[in-house]
Amino acid sequence: MESLSSTRSILMTGGHDVSRVRQAHVDWVVERLTPRDWSILTDLDRLRLLTGSQLERLHFPDLHDRSRSVVRWRVLKRLTDWRVISPLSRRVGGSKRGSAGAAYTLDSVGLRLIQLQDGIGAHQQVRRSALPGERFLGHILAGSELFVRLVEQARTGAGKLADYRAEPRSWQPDGLGGWLKPDAYIRLVGGGVEDNYFVEIDRATEHISTISRKVTVYLDFYRRGQLGPHGIMPRVLFVAPDGSRRDALKRMIESNPGHLDLFIVETEATAARSLFMELTS
Repeated sequence: MESLSSTRSILMTGGHDVSRVRQAHVDWVVERLTPRDWSILTDLDRLRLLTGSQLERLHFPDLHDRSRSVVRWRVLKRLTDWRVISPLSRRVGGSKRGSAGAAYTLDSVGLRLIQLQDGIGAHQQVRRSALPGERFLGHILAGSELFVRLVEQARTGAGKLADYRAEPRSWQPDGLGGWLKPDAYIRLVGGGVEDNYFVEIDRATEHISTISRKVTVYLDFYRRGQLGPHGIMPRVLFVAPDGSRRDALKRMIESNPGHLDLFIVETEATAARSLFMELTS
């Protein structure tokens, strides 16, 4: 995992050196970016990686099915040609063809635009020299899918997704000189109520004993009176890939004599809806 001090990273083989981007080209791009382009840029900065279909669901929801895919293809191609975004050099899971199935990250111009937005000097290089493994990328995309589903659920009027932080922005000082490292942090608001969650994305690639140790870490954090963002202790959401894994995680958590109400386990398919139902119940 990347360090917290790494403000931005690029997820492609032979990452680009942002300091080599010509300012004239950046200025040219800025004059042509639409509000939707900026929103795409912001979400890729927030999540690091999104598939074409996820970007379509986030940023083209009001178009009809056929026109939505066509417009999405044109927008992503334009941003790719301008070096704002870049498709990964290989696909990550799934079998979708074309730009819908490709995974995108920020390219050199996109990173430079984020630097300018954040007031970071161009001399500060932001790069990653090699493409991480498929397992790591799949983990990132699973977190991106949770974000997309939360946005879609919020559109139904169920409440507001007030904050979503992917790692490393989701990390919290653990009070012992280190870091608590949840995969994400969520804040939902609705009806005068707010719910906060640390998120652990489970891909069923780790042994249950490894997940049990994570539960112990969260319990220790809680018992020592540590707090999350906004000065409260969030509940901990485990997102499992399917019902079988969800049930295994629940059994493991229930076997722990700690504070069971601190933890909630959902599947990828049910998590977003369940969280908003919890908010309004």
